[in-house]
Order: sequence, then C-alpha cells, then structure tokens
Amino acid sequence: MTEHLIVTDEHATRVITLRRPEKKNAITQDIYRSMSEAIDTAQNNPDIRCIIITGGSGVFTSGNDLEDFMKDSVAKAEVPRASNAVKFLYSLAQNTKPIIAAVDGIAIGIGTTMLFHCDYVLASTSASFKTPFIHLGLVPEAASSLLFPRTMGHQRAFATLVMGRTMTAEDAKAAGFVNEIVAPGHTEVEARKVAREICALPAEAVAISRRLLKLPPEDLTRRIDQESHLFGERMKSQEAIAAFKAFFARKKA
Repeated sequence: MTEHLIVTDEHATRVITLRRPEKKNAITQDIYRSMSEAIDTAQNNPDIRCIIITGGSGVFTSGNDLEDFMKDSVAKAEVPRASNAVKFLYSLAQNTKPIIAAVDGIAIGIGTTMLFHCDYVLASTSASFKTPFIHLGLVPEAASSLLFPRTMGHQRAFATLVMGRTMTAEDAKAAGFVNEIVAPGHTEVEARKVAREICALPAEAVAISRRLLKLPPEDLTRRIDQESHLFGERMKSQEAIAAFKAFFARKKA
C-alpha cells in the first residue's frame, strides 16, 4: 500500500482516499495498484457493502502523473499502456459493490472517466471535469468511449472526449453523471450519508438490481482492451511525442 492512498473500513463502507495534495492527487502506478487492491479485496468481503472514492477537500485528482506514466511506459516498451492503470480499470469494470464518488475540485482524465463506473456521484460547486486525451495525441480510456455516449449522448461525449471541453458540476449533472451538487468541503460527509442509505437496503436485492442496470463486465473489459491497444499505439505517434515534449517544456518553464 502506498502512503498516497488511505483505505479505511467504516462500518459497512470502504473509504478509498487519494492523499497526494502537493501533486493535486496525481495518480502513480503505485496508487493504481493500491486502488485495485482496495476494490478487489472488498469483493468477497460480506462486511463491505459499499465503497467511497474521494480525493478529500479541494481536489479529486489531476489524473495520471505524466512523469511516472512516461517512466513506466519506457520501462515496459513491449506494453506501452501502463499495466497497473489497466488493472485498476478492470477492477472497476468487474466490481460488484456500489461505488460512491465524492468529487471536490478538479477531476481530470481518469478522474472523470472513473466516475462512469460509479453508481452515485456527488460533486461540489467547485468541481470541474476534463478529459484532455486528444490534446496529448492520445485516445480515451476506461471504456469511456462506450460509457460517455451511453450516458450523455454522442454530441456531449464528443465535446468532452474529443474536444476536451471542461464541464462544471452543473454541466455534469445535466449530462447525467453527477447525482448531487453540494457545498465545497461537504462531499465526503454527504457521500457517507448515501453509503448509509445504501447499506440499509437488502444486500442481495441491491447486488442483483445493480447488475441489471450495468453493462456486462465483459463488454467493458473488451472496450478497455481495445482502447488500451490504440492508446499504446498512439503513445508512439509523432502527435503524442510532440504533445508530451510541449507539456514537459511548459512544466519546466
């Protein structure tokens, strides 16, 4: 378990908290591995009825730690798409427990796409959502190319995934992937209330109903694999190489 992820079990709820504030909760391969483990180990634990994912107050996550991501990609040249990220996506796709997301502040890249695997999403009024994959010469991930248009329609999905436009909390609620908007600093408190409401319901009925509502896991993992293959190919493209060079040059400036 990495120091940048806190996992606690509170009554019947597992709370997964990103804790890397100095990097706006940018996700490393170690964090992906730890999040996967936290989700996977909850699956056969009857005491865990619900999962909350949060970044704490002020920020959800700025997405992939691009330096860590590039380092991992170079080290695994034969598998360009960082494997721990894909394992995390599989964990989300195959998860059987209701997941609540508490989003306070920015949710970039995977910070937005993971929400479409969640069952209930709370966002603060300061939350914003952005998926700038194409700006880096890449393609969408996390089965977002399947889930976004299914949730919000093709036109909104195109503006978000392809054009990389930022969505506010109000935009996200109108698009259908945010349930409630709350005051900044209150997303975790409200998420715990939702978790208690879910945990008070009959467990088997919740599990069966959730499964009926969701796409089959194999549909999600098939799209994750397809996206990952294309993502890996794009990482080697001249567009992506130029975009990453420009990104790191701006960061050093």
